[in-house]
Amino acid sequence: RGCKDALRRVDQAIKEGYRYVVDADIRAYFDNIDHERLKADVRESIADGRVLALIEAFLKQDVLESMKAWTPESGTPQGAVISPLLANLYLNGLDHAMAKAGYLMIRYADDFVVLCRSREEAEQALELVGHQVDQRGLSLHPEKTHVVDLEEAGAGFDFLGYHFTRTKHWPRKKSLKKLKDAIRQKTRRTNGASLQRIIRDVNRSLRGWMEYFKHSSRWTFPRLDSWVRRRLRSILRKRSGRKGISRGRDHNRWPNVFFERHGLYSLVAAHRAMLQSSTG
Repeated sequence: RGCKDALRRVDQAIKEGYRYVVDADIRAYFDNIDHERLKADVRESIADGRVLALIEAFLKQDVLESMKAWTPESGTPQGAVISPLLANLYLNGLDHAMAKAGYLMIRYADDFVVLCRSREEAEQALELVGHQVDQRGLSLHPEKTHVVDLEEAGAGFDFLGYHFTRTKHWPRKKSLKKLKDAIRQKTRRTNGASLQRIIRDVNRSLRGWMEYFKHSSRWTFPRLDSWVRRRLRSILRKRSGRKGISRGRDHNRWPNVFFERHGLYSLVAAHRAMLQSSTG
C-alpha cells in the first residue's frame, strides 16, 4: 500500500472517533537497518532465488541510502520501488505484533502512527512499539515520540508530509518550506528568463506539489497562490525600473487576471476542479 492509501486510512480513523494517536519517531532509521537481518527477512518472504540475488545486489549498492532524504511528495526515490519496499519489509514484524495485539497502526516505511480510543490504550501501544523497535536493533527518539490527544486545543501530528488535527489536515511546515524554496529558486529577481519561461518552471513545481497535497484543507491554496503571485510581481517591478512601489500598486498594475492570462497554474482552480469532478 502506498502513501495515499495510508493517508486515507488515517483520515477515516480520525472521523471514526480515534482520539489518541501514538506519534512515534524512529531514530536514524535508515542508518540503523541491519542489512544481514534485512536479508534474512527477505529470504523469509521471497522464495525465488533470482529475486533474492537481485535484492542482495541492490543492498550492496546501498540502495537504502536514497531513502534518507526522501519525502513522499518528492516522488519515487532512486532505486525505484525497491527502496521503500525494503524499508517497509524491515518493520513487518512490528506490523504483525501490533495487529495481533489489536492495535490500529498505519505505516509507510518508518513513518507510522497508532490510533487509539483511550489514553490507556495509547500508552500500552507505545510501550509495545518501543519493545518491537528495540528487537529490530532500532530505538525511538524520546523527544519526538509522544501520545497526542486530538481533543486538546491545538493538538495535532505530522504524517507523510501532512499535519493532522481532529477536523482538518494540511501540508506540514517542512512540506510548505520545500515548495517555497523551490519557487524562490525559480523566481529570483535576478532571473533573466522571460516571464513565460519562469511561469512554466513554476507551474511544474506547483502541479507536482498539488498532485500530492490536493486533499488539504481548502484555505491552504489561496494563501500559496497569493504568495506565488507576489514573487512574480517582485520580478516584474524590478524589470520595470520602479523602486519602492507598494504591494497595492503592484496588484493594480499586475492583477491576478494578468497571471491567469499568462498561464500561471492556480492551486485554487485546481482544487475547485477536483471537488467538482468528485461530486459531479
